[in-house]
Amino acid sequence: MMQSTTSALLLLVTGTSASSSCAQYRKISNGQCADSCIGSFVGVCPRSLVVSAGGLDSGYCSDIQYTVPAGSVDQTAGPCGTIHFNKYNSSALGAAAAVALVTFDGTSGTTFTFQELNDPVMGGQSNGTWSVASSYGVMDGDVRDVPSLSAPGFIKAAADGHFADVSSALGGSLVLEVRSSTPSYTGFRVTFAAGTLSAAYACGGGGSIPFSRGCYKTKFSVPAGDGWSTVTIPFTAFSDKWSPATGEQTSTCANETDVCPTASALAGIKRIEFWAEGVDGHVHLEVKSVRAAPAATRAAKGGPRAALGASPPKAFMSCSGPVQASLKYGISGRTQPTVPVPVDANETLADAVCCDTRVKPYAEPQFLFEAPDVSLFSRLDAGVTTFYDSVCGLPLFKAPVNRTLADFEADTQEHGWPSFRPAEVVSENVVTDTTTGFVTSKCGTHLGSYLPDSRGPRWCMDLSCIAGNAAQ
Repeated sequence: MMQSTTSALLLLVTGTSASSSCAQYRKISNGQCADSCIGSFVGVCPRSLVVSAGGLDSGYCSDIQYTVPAGSVDQTAGPCGTIHFNKYNSSALGAAAAVALVTFDGTSGTTFTFQELNDPVMGGQSNGTWSVASSYGVMDGDVRDVPSLSAPGFIKAAADGHFADVSSALGGSLVLEVRSSTPSYTGFRVTFAAGTLSAAYACGGGGSIPFSRGCYKTKFSVPAGDGWSTVTIPFTAFSDKWSPATGEQTSTCANETDVCPTASALAGIKRIEFWAEGVDGHVHLEVKSVRAAPAATRAAKGGPRAALGASPPKAFMSCSGPVQASLKYGISGRTQPTVPVPVDANETLADAVCCDTRVKPYAEPQFLFEAPDVSLFSRLDAGVTTFYDSVCGLPLFKAPVNRTLADFEADTQEHGWPSFRPAEVVSENVVTDTTTGFVTSKCGTHLGSYLPDSRGPRWCMDLSCIAGNAAQ
């Protein structure tokens, strides 16, 4: 599948896939995708050299909907050693179903003219440029405080036109192929406008002024590295209510369905914008493509998985893999990481609470199980419910056991999180540290806390982490 020349050398020296410092990379060639995990060094060659020479992108093949196994291959990588990688064909709901919205290669229907706009507020200091280099767009500049406001401004690049109908991707994601020399910048945002007479007006007001609904915005982050990365943003992460002063959403899709993108909106996109906003700093963003992809599956235990781009960074990742894409009890609708410590903007609540080590001492919002979009006890059957790991799908708890459903609910109400007793614990899959109180699963998923009370041992769990589907 891959060329054997040094310029196309790929991936991993045999035996380094188990390296704790490996990172996932992929490449498409001849209609197939190959991926594997590259260690810090490939033989005597540093990873950066192999990635650059091979033209690799960050991520799994399944992130771009190549999920049908097509074997594997070992390849001699010149002086670096032997490289092993797995190959995949695209799935029926995969790359062929993804619809291109923006490219920079001159293709009719996806090539649009982007124009740079700096913060128009009087005294604004932010300044940027937009250009097209080869087959990708480049936004470069600096975001600085507006002196009169003592708050950061913005730069953005916008294109108007008749974009492809992507209504078939409702329930799926916007997929950006990007890279950046400033990956630590945390103010990247993307918007698309639809269902509004003036896209420019809507994208200036964010729903805060009359008739300015219809411009959907969200944050995204760009992984570090020299190669192109695929950033997958669920459409449920967008909202058309946000502050024009800060860019922050004033209402989320998880909390108010009225702000969510609809099929009709995705069918009539008339503007797409890239922003650097609300955070001071130098900005350099390169954009190769924008696509819309239907909800896709990853062939792995536990059912469909979320895109890896939505997982915590590797340095903070405790789980054995990304969370499942369709969690039960409405948890997948919680796309904002509402936790009391900073995490990456593209993490969902489950990503942050269950898998991000920075959040381990904390929990999901108390009484989340009672939220209108969750309403846990209205979703449970009269019998015993099995709760599964949100990452790997292992059974963790069964409730109620040796008590009534009303008792289970009362115990949960008393503490504010789903609360289980010893007879309800699937002990072979649940690891309880009675010294620290931390409770995890065999898959590395952080589940909650061990908090005994006057009635004995009690496991108080984050619903986000026990809302999975059974492993296949």
